[in-house]
Amino acid sequence: MSASRRSGTTDELGPDEPEPPERGGAASAEHIGGSDLLAALLDGMDAALCAFDADGVVTHWNREAERILGWSAAEAVGRQGFAGWAVRAADAEEIERRLMAAMHAPGRQVHEFALVTKDGGRVLVRTQSAAVRGPDGEPAGVYCAFSEVHAQIDLERSIALSEALLEDASWGVVLVDADLRPAVVNAHAARALGSGRTAVLGRPLGDLLTHGVEEVESALTHVLAEGAPPALTEMWVGVRTPDGEQRRCWRSGFLRLASPLAEEPVPLGVGWLFQDVTETKQGEQEASVLRFRTNQMHRAARAAAECEDPAEAVTVHLDFALAGFADHALIDRVAGGTTSGDGGTTPLRLVRIAETPSGGPGPAALTGRAGLPVRYAEGHPALQCVARAGSVRAGSGAVPQERSAEWARGRQWPQDTVHALCAALRSRGRTLGVVTFLRGRGRTAFERSDTTYAEDVALRIAAALDLADTARTAGPEEPRGREGSEGAEKAAGSWGPEGPEGPGGPWAQGER
Repeated sequence: MSASRRSGTTDELGPDEPEPPERGGAASAEHIGGSDLLAALLDGMDAALCAFDADGVVTHWNREAERILGWSAAEAVGRQGFAGWAVRAADAEEIERRLMAAMHAPGRQVHEFALVTKDGGRVLVRTQSAAVRGPDGEPAGVYCAFSEVHAQIDLERSIALSEALLEDASWGVVLVDADLRPAVVNAHAARALGSGRTAVLGRPLGDLLTHGVEEVESALTHVLAEGAPPALTEMWVGVRTPDGEQRRCWRSGFLRLASPLAEEPVPLGVGWLFQDVTETKQGEQEASVLRFRTNQMHRAARAAAECEDPAEAVTVHLDFALAGFADHALIDRVAGGTTSGDGGTTPLRLVRIAETPSGGPGPAALTGRAGLPVRYAEGHPALQCVARAGSVRAGSGAVPQERSAEWARGRQWPQDTVHALCAALRSRGRTLGVVTFLRGRGRTAFERSDTTYAEDVALRIAAALDLADTARTAGPEEPRGREGSEGAEKAAGSWGPEGPEGPGGPWAQGER
């Protein structure tokens, strides 16, 4: 038997051949090196491998085959087929026939056999066999690679899972390399990124996301260095789409990918799995905001009910509404009488009666004691709001800060104003004025839900103003004791027919 057979590997298939003549020098070294290389390759394979010559004699047997069945290479090489040692006698003929049929069949043949281990146990294996061609192209034998079925099934499951994740998953899967660039993207992730699957490969994340890039890259870097985080995280990102930029919330999980072939874990990149939860998060945020605003309105109503002065109730409603809603607010009252909103001929002039400090936080204060109209230009949002008896939203748009400051000054608002919302003060079919809420550059524009809230606040403020007019025109009540007399005198002094500052005062604006 040749040395190659004694070691369990050969450099060519076939029966025992005579030992080659001694060769010296480089030729001998080359021959020995080739045999050693072949032996190392076969013994280093993860799959068990055996081979048969044209007569069915075992010519190759690697260490993985020895591990699975327990038969060493010395015990296996040279045997005639598997009969009598690696398979049951009843199965030997059928198994040998199916294995040797691969010599004359195209491609690889896949079969499942029950083999017998050296200690008498049985192992179900899955085999892949194919013909080995000689120098003349004729079949010279068969090689057979096999592994335990459960290991093969585990491998197939892993491959199937990978393919399913990268094809049909209902969440995004992005495999990012060590340079933080997408290497593999599934169809769902490509749609979420607003691009094709191949178009995003190798591109920096900054080219794909407009906002949230720093957070995503920081998470990926942490996973590469420290491993997967223990829980999911939610990230808000901006995505470029054909319809423009969209703000999305992705619930993300990260996995560090390491090579299974290296002794030490070598990071190959990061697996980033995410699911779009924007609608859910927006619903949660809207519910939270709604609860807060409802509580604010309830607290404002209770506080206003304790105010003896209707003007104080107006500022109370304004202060409670401003929290978490806007940076600045002001109230303008219609001068020269109220308007019904039906397009009458009375020219619209507005008098400022209350506003919050524009330089910093603070409670709303009564202003406009002199009753001078505000210098609003034609087409001002507040004038439009009163004229149409409906809410008006306005904004400076995406312009530099200097231009937005000029835009705000031209409308008699603080120069840091970027967004405005005007709501009409309506009571008993009349428009008493307008309340304006203002937001700075650090806030988002007013939305439809904000308009609804502002209109609710405006109704309460209008009711307080209407109550002031009613108290003023009704005159003092019959005093009942000292406390009742003082209250009546205070009401008459504050809300008398000529107002606190005589005719033309800011509170002498209502209908009589």
